[in-house]
Amino acid sequence: MNSDALLLSAIIFLPTIGAIIIALGFNKKDVEPMRYFALAFTVATFVLTLFLFKDFLAAPPNSGMLPAGAGPSGIKLPWIANWNINYQLGYDGISLPLVLLTSLISMLAMMASWSITKQVKGYLVLFLILETGMLGVFLALDFFLFYVFWEVMLLPMYFLIGVWGGPRKEYAAIKFFLYTLAGGVLMLIAILMFYFNSGNPQLHVANTFDIIELSKIGQGLVKGVHFDEKLQIIAFILLFIGFAIKVPSVPFHTWLPDAHVEAPTPISMILAGVLLKMGGYGILRIAFPICPYGAQYAAYALAIIGTVSIIYGAFAAMAQTDFKRLVAYSSVSHMGYVILGIAVWKISESTGEAIGKNYWLMGMNGAMFQMLAHGISSAGMFFMVGVIYDRVHHRDLNQFGGLMGLMPLYSALAVGIFFAGLGLPGLCGFIGEIFVVLSTWNYSPVLAIIAASGVILTAGYILWAIQRVFLGAEYRGPHPEAITPMNGRETAVAFTLLAFAILLGVYPGFMLNVMHGSMDQLVTSLDAGYQHVAHTVAGTAQAMLQRQ
Repeated sequence: MNSDALLLSAIIFLPTIGAIIIALGFNKKDVEPMRYFALAFTVATFVLTLFLFKDFLAAPPNSGMLPAGAGPSGIKLPWIANWNINYQLGYDGISLPLVLLTSLISMLAMMASWSITKQVKGYLVLFLILETGMLGVFLALDFFLFYVFWEVMLLPMYFLIGVWGGPRKEYAAIKFFLYTLAGGVLMLIAILMFYFNSGNPQLHVANTFDIIELSKIGQGLVKGVHFDEKLQIIAFILLFIGFAIKVPSVPFHTWLPDAHVEAPTPISMILAGVLLKMGGYGILRIAFPICPYGAQYAAYALAIIGTVSIIYGAFAAMAQTDFKRLVAYSSVSHMGYVILGIAVWKISESTGEAIGKNYWLMGMNGAMFQMLAHGISSAGMFFMVGVIYDRVHHRDLNQFGGLMGLMPLYSALAVGIFFAGLGLPGLCGFIGEIFVVLSTWNYSPVLAIIAASGVILTAGYILWAIQRVFLGAEYRGPHPEAITPMNGRETAVAFTLLAFAILLGVYPGFMLNVMHGSMDQLVTSLDAGYQHVAHTVAGTAQAMLQRQ
């Protein structure tokens, strides 16, 4: 195994090594040493992802899939040779930002885990295994391996909600498990459809799970093998539902508010900051590249789903009196921009060529940036809700008030993070939303106007929440004596999240420059791939008419 493969493998499996050492080498009574040990492993994983970032910056522009020199399909080592299943890893400008986000949020969520006081050993073990699953999803380039990591993530999250959650934790955990499992089954059906249609024995083309190779087949670039229009449409619908459950998009979103409300604070940070992004990443990495015909076929439906999610999530958030549930519904609204930005693929009906391709590229970049921005701001919002909940043990918005005077540092940091979620210019939430709305105008001015109104609704519920919680003459809820200033650990977590929210807002090129080359290649390949499949379909239809 070369150094590139070793680095990628270390990033994925270092947390699991930490989990094994904690499980076997620590007494359950050694709570503080275990916490610091687990934190050290999340910090080490974050540092390794920074080395990955350094390697990416050192690579030539438009290098495609990295590591450099490992081939167009990344690192590829045989795993289950009889089925052509490989241990295949790689990264590019699409996956790298999400790997960095995952390691950062995992590290900060571990810092926030000092609030967990029961069965700490089990919690830390499951948390670290969860981090391995999340990182594996973003680095896997074999569809079977991707699916394994996707399912590995499911069980730890189920127990982290079901054991350490709130009063309705069992209900929320089972609902999360069933929704995600259902999406996984749909994805598995699509995987099998691709695998059994990806080979041609006569031309000695083997069946494959290679995501890069499957994308080439879907785009008509492999001689003698293709995915026809019917297969692409069916597989895309299956994949989209599977990934939309995770995003989550309306109408597949109903597991999210319950899971967020019942999950402990650090797990809510992981859920909002990372897990929801796995759905958007799956659409960008798998559903669109492998099924360009199916994606274009469903593009308007996706744009409608994204727009509805934006407006529905905002109105639902405005109606909440539970502070955490408000933030949960805001995630539905904000992730709607991701689906809308991906979907604004407008084509010429006569040629199949993309109209205003640069606008579509802007939408794609906006969707990707929105995932990063939401990962920072939503994790921050859930953390700030958790800080005050740990003190007063309630989340009723109507029983807060006056926190600005009682906890000035907490209030200042919280307002900054909530403004980032609002989409205030100069903070991270603004860039992705404005890119998506601008790109949508080229696709449909009506949808652009509706999506833009979501920004106004977001301002409404965020400002109303700030007014009820932080402003006012006095605190109106129980346990006023427990309202104490933030400690150093809490301040460090909140300050880090706010700093990244400001960095991405003031200098969005920090991440846009990373993702732009890969996004440009993706949009170009999808445009060409759709035209190729559309011309093949038209040629087949014409030949059939001539026979008749």
